[in-house]
Amino acid sequence: MNDSQYNLIADDLLLAIEEAIEDCGVDIDYEGVGSMLTLTFKNGSKIIINKQAPLHEIWVATKFNGHHFVYENEQWRDKRAGDELWQFLSNATSVQADEKIELSA
Repeated sequence: MNDSQYNLIADDLLLAIEEAIEDCGVDIDYEGVGSMLTLTFKNGSKIIINKQAPLHEIWVATKFNGHHFVYENEQWRDKRAGDELWQFLSNATSVQADEKIELSA
C-alpha cells in the first residue's frame, strides 16, 4: 500500500467511526481534529484514535492500554492480538461507557 492509498483508507475509517458513534444510541462525545479522533465518555474517560501515516497504522489508546492496527486482507487488525478493529472498538467503548455498544462500518 502506498501513502495515498493508506490516507484514503484511514480517513474513510475515521469518518466511519464518527458515524458509528453518532448512530450507536449512547451519549459519547467525539471530536475529529486532523488525523486524530477523540471519544469522550460521561465518566470523563477517553479513547483516542489516530493515524500513524509513516507506519501505515491506526493507533487506538483506551484507558487500559494502547493498540496498533495494520490494514491486511481488507480489515484493520491489531498487530499483537490480531483482533479486528470494529470488534475491538465495540468492546472498548462498551467498557468505557459501561453499557453494551455494537459498532460497525
